[in-house]
Amino acid sequence: MTGSDDANHSDEPTFDGGSPQRGDETDRDLGIERLVSEPMLHEPVLVVMLQGWIDAAGSAAVAADALGTACDVSPIIRFDDDMYVDFRARRPIMELRDGINTDLTWSSIELRAGRSESGRDVLLLTGPEPDMAWRRFSRAMSALATEFGVTQMVSFGSYPFAAPHTRSPRLSVSSPSTEVLAKVSFARSSVDVPAGMAAMLEHAMHAEKIPALGIWVQVPHYISAMEYPAASVALLEGFAEVTGIEIDDTDLRNDVADQRKRLDRMVGDNPEHESMLTQLEQIFDTAVEQEREAAANGDTDLEPVSGDELAAEIQAFLRDQK
Repeated sequence: MTGSDDANHSDEPTFDGGSPQRGDETDRDLGIERLVSEPMLHEPVLVVMLQGWIDAAGSAAVAADALGTACDVSPIIRFDDDMYVDFRARRPIMELRDGINTDLTWSSIELRAGRSESGRDVLLLTGPEPDMAWRRFSRAMSALATEFGVTQMVSFGSYPFAAPHTRSPRLSVSSPSTEVLAKVSFARSSVDVPAGMAAMLEHAMHAEKIPALGIWVQVPHYISAMEYPAASVALLEGFAEVTGIEIDDTDLRNDVADQRKRLDRMVGDNPEHESMLTQLEQIFDTAVEQEREAAANGDTDLEPVSGDELAAEIQAFLRDQK
């Protein structure tokens, strides 16, 4: 079961006529447990990073963790695990010590609050993506966003792409609002793909007249199973562009430089793979130039770059070097 309370309900709320219908639903109905009774918040930005959907190289999770650390976030809301989490799919971790079952660690969805160094309030929605009751969860988040005075929602995501590690990671965007899209410089795609909860929350926030967008970063195919800090840095840069909130990402940038040296050395040691990387760079650069020309003519769609076979061969090479 994914993305609905009951698959055959025809009276579920939709987003094409206004706000989700909450009626007289209480915190208990929506699975909301308040850990802080009255959090002091002023026009917070809501950041969404739920685990379980596309996150190549874990780049989105790393970016969200860095943001959460910089803003010193702490939980203010915990959502009912039994209502939203399928523990057959996300089994608790048992701590076994000398035969004694000492503890169980459960997956939980939390809303955490903090503040940036510049004084901006930030809410971070983190934990596993709900396994069920998506519409109910969306109503819960709409209610909380309205209550807390959220002024903007931003979600993070990353996906594998036929891009070379020798080029800066590129960002793309999703949003239900053409006004929001008009304010950002990120690439736009036209494609039909399965959606994550973040996409549903974009619509929920949009229905509440809260600007909402998803920032997606491209991760080279051949290292999508490795950590790729360059993509995390790109997401934080995109976040700063759309919200004005900047954090100290010095450690991440140092990791970027170190990894770039390792990758260059690994590829440079093999002329065959160096040649393949050069070809991938040419394909990528050509596609970028075509996109710029299309954008100049009013066409902002981002078309997929061919080059999967080259990426697969380089990925196999790097895997062999581990």
